[in-house]
Amino acid sequence: MSIATPPQPFRWRRRMRPRPIHQAGRTSTPLELLFDLVFVVAVGSAVTQLAEGVGQGQAARSLVSFAMVFFAIWWAWMNFTWFASSYDIDDGPYRLTVMLQMAGVLILAAGLVQAFRDFDWTAGTVGYVVMRLAQISQWIRAGRGDPERRVTARRYVIGIGLVQVGWLARLALPTTEGWTTASFAALAVAELAVPTWAERASRTAWHPHHIAERYGLFTLILLGELVAVAVTGVQVELNSTGLTPGLTGVSAASLVLLFALWWLYFISPMAEHLANHRELAFPWGYGHVSIFAGLAVLGAGLDLAVGISHHNDLQVGVVAVGYLVSVPVAVFIAGVWALEAWADKTRRGLVVVSMAVAALAGAPWLGLTPLGAAGAVGAVTVVAATLTAVVMLRAAASDKTETDHQDLIDCD
Repeated sequence: MSIATPPQPFRWRRRMRPRPIHQAGRTSTPLELLFDLVFVVAVGSAVTQLAEGVGQGQAARSLVSFAMVFFAIWWAWMNFTWFASSYDIDDGPYRLTVMLQMAGVLILAAGLVQAFRDFDWTAGTVGYVVMRLAQISQWIRAGRGDPERRVTARRYVIGIGLVQVGWLARLALPTTEGWTTASFAALAVAELAVPTWAERASRTAWHPHHIAERYGLFTLILLGELVAVAVTGVQVELNSTGLTPGLTGVSAASLVLLFALWWLYFISPMAEHLANHRELAFPWGYGHVSIFAGLAVLGAGLDLAVGISHHNDLQVGVVAVGYLVSVPVAVFIAGVWALEAWADKTRRGLVVVSMAVAALAGAPWLGLTPLGAAGAVGAVTVVAATLTAVVMLRAAASDKTETDHQDLIDCD
């Protein structure tokens, strides 16, 4: 039964109590939407730096840097989202703390050039730690206002705090790629372990429909980055050399690919899955990283595909660019299928998805044909669109079966 809670007038300070998990009409707040808007800047900057690094022939280093940056962005966003779903009381201190987290992500975004170019993570680390310390202060308030989950809140405070000490101490290590990468991996694992340890004491009271909407909105942000990248790239190329068949092909394929991936993600009733299976919280929440990261890297791939579509002054081959498009799409498709499989506890559709991934593995080689980048991106688009059509047809057939079954019951 849903609990209808009317909106409350703003008060400077409230007691931080958990919100009802079945509250009717629970949607994203204006503050959460502003939070997402700030993260758009960080994601866009990271995608731009990745595309530039790969285009300059530094693919391996750029991908490693991107993985570090994207982890920081994703992890800070996810921790805020789940906390807000449980404890968003929208009072003065809560708003100011969230704004401090926004300042942290902007500091992180400002340091991306140094991180990608020089492997200097000072600004990025400071920005990340600012976000996480702000989150600690929120958990301290939650522990005071929610006695039932006080141990959980205390564990979050201790766990997050200790890891932040590690991030700051990491700045004293040698700035070689080996030390930086190894220390990052160790601390990232520690970050991922904190919620698992904390929630063993008592699970927080997150709202399933609110969480599903928040993840859907972040997916839309990343899909929007694809649009921004494609449009910006086309504008640059039109101003330099004008419209070419290759540019037209890449642009058209990118648009269809955007539509196919959007349709594939939002066809699943994810809110219902979470409402019926609250035990999915960790696999569902963590599993989305493949979807988010796939879309982000895809933005860089499409950016390079636009640039290489009718001139090749980049230090990267067309097949490599094709794989920077096909691999993220494959990761996205596998991630969406895995979420659905976790919810349904079946492996339905595994054969179709496997065939699509196999086809995506060969799609980039069409870049060696006279079609160039347009051929590679077009092939990826055909695979994604075909898979989406198959999923849609299966969903329609399933709906028809359920409708016919219900009609028989009604007749009886």
